[in-house]
Amino acid sequence: MTALMLFMGFLVLLALRVPITMAIGISVLGSLIAAGYDNTLWIIPMRVQEGVNNSSLLAIPFFVLAGNLMNAAGLTERLFNMANALIGHFKAGLAQVNVLASVLMAGGTGAAVADIAGLGVVEIRAMRERGYTASFSAAITTVSAILAPFIPPSVPLVVYAFLANVSVARMFLAGIGPAILIAVALMIYNRVYASVVDLPTQPKASGREIWICILKGTPPLAAPGIIMAGILTGTTTAAEAGILACGYTLLLSLFYGSFRFSAIWNAVSDTMLITAMIMIIIGFANGMGWLLAVERIPQDIAAAVPGLIDQPFLFLMAVVGIVLVVGCFIDGVTAKLLLVPILLPLVDAYGIDRIHFGIVMQMGLILGLATPPMGIGLYIVARIAEIPVEHVVRAVLPFFIPLLIVLTLLAAVPQIALWLPNTVLGPR
Repeated sequence: MTALMLFMGFLVLLALRVPITMAIGISVLGSLIAAGYDNTLWIIPMRVQEGVNNSSLLAIPFFVLAGNLMNAAGLTERLFNMANALIGHFKAGLAQVNVLASVLMAGGTGAAVADIAGLGVVEIRAMRERGYTASFSAAITTVSAILAPFIPPSVPLVVYAFLANVSVARMFLAGIGPAILIAVALMIYNRVYASVVDLPTQPKASGREIWICILKGTPPLAAPGIIMAGILTGTTTAAEAGILACGYTLLLSLFYGSFRFSAIWNAVSDTMLITAMIMIIIGFANGMGWLLAVERIPQDIAAAVPGLIDQPFLFLMAVVGIVLVVGCFIDGVTAKLLLVPILLPLVDAYGIDRIHFGIVMQMGLILGLATPPMGIGLYIVARIAEIPVEHVVRAVLPFFIPLLIVLTLLAAVPQIALWLPNTVLGPR
């Protein structure tokens, strides 16, 4: 009854457009009172403080800042130009460039919204200038941003690693294989689509143009390399690696002459707002997790579900169905904070690797970026492309065919996620 009241209260508050941070806090407070814990309400501020007082969470603001600094320093367009010079002459050229540029940009931001907001302006403008429709340009920009949370440094993977008590380094390595698979699937779709619809093409860049674009675009790619090298070698913690990446990006902006104090200040301000929101959610969600643990709700679910579902793959597919629905209404970080504490006992009971489960969950939730009614990516690209959201939704829907195939493969074949971390760091 407590769990039902907790989640129903949360959903009702969301429906009333109460901010997510407050919706979690109010629903936890109401459930504590209803469950008879009204004499121990002091537990809420204690749990909020305990939830954010974790050294592994220090990496989040620095990863966010590194991405914001890349956008502020104007490094985004350099990455796009490099991708365009390399594969812009292919069939469905700029659509393929859109995907490759998202792969390159994700190494700097690790966040889908930052990818859309920073790279989307450049991509949509270039595609429309070359004759692509506004709706298709917006759609491929939205779905290609799905790559971002799988490529280090990834804030969503850091949050999951914290919740599931797994290695950040393993989560980062586990995301690379799925990211490549997503990119390939989207490129195959673009090529098939180009055989049905006559998409604009462009001439091949000269060797000199390619070389210049590579020279200009390669230095920004060192930022994610610094992060991964520091974490994997044990030279730095995740937070320290993020600090180094921020410093490198600032130095790069000075070298390129793109340093603007106002832009840097805006990047820092945006980082503070995003970090504060994430930390408030984590703090209140920790109180929610405590209430669920006291009421033994995760343990009761873990005892009941195996009697209904006897195969790990079927359990994963059931989770996929849940997160696809949840992702339509709640952002990925909040959804993880709500679901991971409940589902982890089941994950362990079925013998599923927590790293593998985290990747499958992330893939299911990130599709919410392009799914109404939450679908924040849809609203951002609609504003950039200056078209109605409904047009973007219609153009995005066919892309779910390759994306859902990838999601099924990730659930069915654990080695897609586990091969690289097991090879580099050894089996757990």
